[in-house]
Amino acid sequence: MTSTQLLSDADLPAPPGARYFEHYVPGSTYEFGHVGVSEEEIVEFARRWDPQTIHDDPELAAVGPFGGLIASGVQTLALTMRMYVDHYVSHVASLASPGIDELRWPRPVRPGDTLRMRVAVQAARVSRTKPDRGLVHTAVTTLNQDDDPVMTFTAMNLFGRRPEA
Repeated sequence: MTSTQLLSDADLPAPPGARYFEHYVPGSTYEFGHVGVSEEEIVEFARRWDPQTIHDDPELAAVGPFGGLIASGVQTLALTMRMYVDHYVSHVASLASPGIDELRWPRPVRPGDTLRMRVAVQAARVSRTKPDRGLVHTAVTTLNQDDDPVMTFTAMNLFGRRPEA
């Protein structure tokens, strides 16, 4: 099982088990991680979900366009999602996501890389039609051990508002 952690002193105002819409403050930035990626994990994932030689055949990948094996972008998204759910998404008020925008993989993830995630709350607004919840837009960047971005996207999440006491 993958275990990730908070990587800075800055954390959201409430832990995931007590976090509501009001805790996602625009302008706030947080970092979480680390997730290592092995050759074995890349090949196993690719053979099951994205069977392309750049992902599942080290010998052919070595002479391919990336000069070696790379992780599937879908695997990078899954690894990031683990960090996102462990640390950022409310465990009591998450009401799903209407989607993500602008998903990009600016550089490949390679065997031996260690990933971490940076999230920046861009916007938060109460729903116009359902005032018991709000929509949060978050800029997500997945970085490797060299601080190079390997994936970026904008997440949209619906969170329940804090119950009145």
